[in-house]
Amino acid sequence: MKPLDPTAYPLLAEALKSAPINTLFARAVLEGKVNGKVYTDNPSHPGAYYIVHPYGMSLLWGDSNDGAFHREIRDYAFNAGGQRQSDEWLQAFPASWDPVLDQLFSEKPQQVEVDSRLNFTFNADTYLAQRKAVPADAPVQITTVTREAFNGMTGTVIPASFWNNADEFVSRSIGYSVYYDQALAAIAFAAFIDTAVLEIGIETCAPYRGKGLAYHSCAALIDYCLEKGLEPIWACRGSNTGSRKLAQQLGFEISKELPFYKLRV
Repeated sequence: MKPLDPTAYPLLAEALKSAPINTLFARAVLEGKVNGKVYTDNPSHPGAYYIVHPYGMSLLWGDSNDGAFHREIRDYAFNAGGQRQSDEWLQAFPASWDPVLDQLFSEKPQQVEVDSRLNFTFNADTYLAQRKAVPADAPVQITTVTREAFNGMTGTVIPASFWNNADEFVSRSIGYSVYYDQALAAIAFAAFIDTAVLEIGIETCAPYRGKGLAYHSCAALIDYCLEKGLEPIWACRGSNTGSRKLAQQLGFEISKELPFYKLRV
C-alpha cells in the first residue's frame, strides 16, 4: 500500500460524507482532527483507500477489483512486514469487499478475528421518554471536560485517543466528565464533531463501573446535541454487550450490522 498525497484528502473526505455507513473516524483523519495514515492502491490514479485512525480502527474504501492491492492488504493484515505495532479493527465498503476479505483472511484464520460493527440511529422521542436523572443522594458531579480531565482520564476510549492534544479538544470538541466522590470516574465526549453530527465516545474508570455513571455522562452529551441541533451518533462492536445495551437505554436503535475484522499483530 502506498501513501496517499495529502492534497487528495479533502476530496476523499467529501466522498465519505455520502457513505451509507458510519465513517466518521476515517473523516477525522482526512479532516486533520487527528493524526492518522492514509494509503491507496495507486497514488497517480487512486481507486481504493485504506484509512487508519490512531485509536486502532481502519476503513477500506473504494474499488475492490485490484488483485495486487488485495495482496498488499493481505500482507498488511497478517503484519508480514511488521508495519503494525498493535491490533487493528478493519471495516470495508462497499460490500463487494466482503467476499474478497473473507477469501484473503482464510489463508491465516488465526491472524484475523471476525466480529461485527453495529451502526445505530438516534430516536429522540425514545430518549426523552426514558431519560433518567441523577439520583438526588448520589455523590455525583457532572462538568464539561477540562484540559486536566483530558490529560488525566485513563482507559481505552478516551479523548486523547481521538484528538491530538488537550488544547485542540477544548477548542474544537465537547465532553462531559462525571466525578464520583470528587474523583474523575467517567467521560462521554465527541470523538468526532461537525456542524451536523457528534459521535459519542465513552469510558468509565474501572473502580467506578456498574454505578450507571456512563449513562449520565452520555445523557449530558446527548442533551447538548439536542440543544445545538446535532445528531448524536453511536457505533460499537457487536460483541460489546455493554455498549449495545447502553446505547439502547439512551434511545439508539441498531440500523446496520457490518463485518468487522480484528487484525492481530
